[in-house]
Amino acid sequence: MSSMLHLALLLPALFVLTPATTLAQSAADACAAEAASQFEPGYRDIGRDLATMDVDAALAACEAALAAEPDSILVKSWLARVLYALGDGARAMPLLEDAAAAGNLLALANFGDMLLNGEGVPQDPERGAELLRAAAEGGFAPAQNSLGLSYDIGRGVTQDYAEAVRWYRAAAEQGMTRAETNLGLMYLEGLGLPQDFVAAAAWLRRAADKGDDKALYNLGAIYELGRLVPVDHAAALALYTQAADAGNKFAQNSLGFYFERGLGTEQDDAKAAFYYGKAADQALPVAQYNLAILYELGRGVTKDEVRAFELYSLAAEAGDQDAPVNLALMYLDGRGTAQDYAEALRWTTVAAETGHPVALNNLGHLHQHGLGVPVDLDQARNFYQQAADQGYELAISNLAELDAAAAAPDEEPRATEPPAPSLEPLTRGYPASKLDA
Repeated sequence: MSSMLHLALLLPALFVLTPATTLAQSAADACAAEAASQFEPGYRDIGRDLATMDVDAALAACEAALAAEPDSILVKSWLARVLYALGDGARAMPLLEDAAAAGNLLALANFGDMLLNGEGVPQDPERGAELLRAAAEGGFAPAQNSLGLSYDIGRGVTQDYAEAVRWYRAAAEQGMTRAETNLGLMYLEGLGLPQDFVAAAAWLRRAADKGDDKALYNLGAIYELGRLVPVDHAAALALYTQAADAGNKFAQNSLGFYFERGLGTEQDDAKAAFYYGKAADQALPVAQYNLAILYELGRGVTKDEVRAFELYSLAAEAGDQDAPVNLALMYLDGRGTAQDYAEALRWTTVAAETGHPVALNNLGHLHQHGLGVPVDLDQARNFYQQAADQGYELAISNLAELDAAAAAPDEEPRATEPPAPSLEPLTRGYPASKLDA
């Protein structure tokens, strides 16, 4: 009798395992293999980052899984993740709504990110942060990293660096590469905790060893600037090269600077132009400026003032503080473009308003000689003085000559030297931006 009872108890389970059930499970497993996150419980071994996802394969697998099992919350969350990666917020949103309402951590995190950034959905930072908090408190590392970012930049929540550090650390301790980088940057910048280059290097090294380009770049900057160890250009060059090869625009610009200056390697203007060009193609203003200088001077590239003008314009419009100085000089001289004193004045003023000493000197020159503006020696003296106060030698000389002319009005006035261009390539301390999930 006990054997019969045992058989009777097994029969319902055997009956449930129909071909349709097996097919649905197989389809769900195929979807999970393509689209699950490695931070979801039970999927660490097969889950993957968005960057390594084969979106075409994932889309096909998860659409098939949803057709086989239309009410599966897991399948909905995975398909929504694929659609999120494809930028198809309209299709992802109803799936995310259902899965997030059921408490799915992956859906809560992805939906929160979409709402924070307005990616394919109406932007709602406050609700986005609430969804991220629910997933972060559930221990989901990508949500913890994103919530840390929200506190870091004050998006959807009140800015709080200490809270940012708390959530970055929670994700980093689970081995999330992006969070390791972000925590390293907080130590590097001294935000939310005491500045600590040793701790910064340790966290950045963890992420760099996994190939994270932003960690590689910032670790390179530590060696370039000697923040932890003596300056080591060879080590910085190696790290910048890895990051640049991974497409990091900041590292590409710094690598261009290293080749232009011959730091840790042989000087090579052609290679400098190549790497500046890589970063300029990604719309990095400082790289556009640096590449413009090479085109203006004909170093590493064929001299092309029209191209230099184009690049200076792009960098200046994007807010670079040095490019307006040289752009104004091209307008002033009619090089690469038609001569235009009004535009020369406008761009010189833009740079001067940031306190740029070369621009202040040049603005003094324009006012002294009535180029694009009425002659005004008092204003000229004021601008020369501001530049001279910063130790700019040409401004000191121009100020002295202006004062000498004022003291001997009957003598023939001496012309000041023409404004000096700011033809100086810059690596700039661009810390890599914090990373979204």
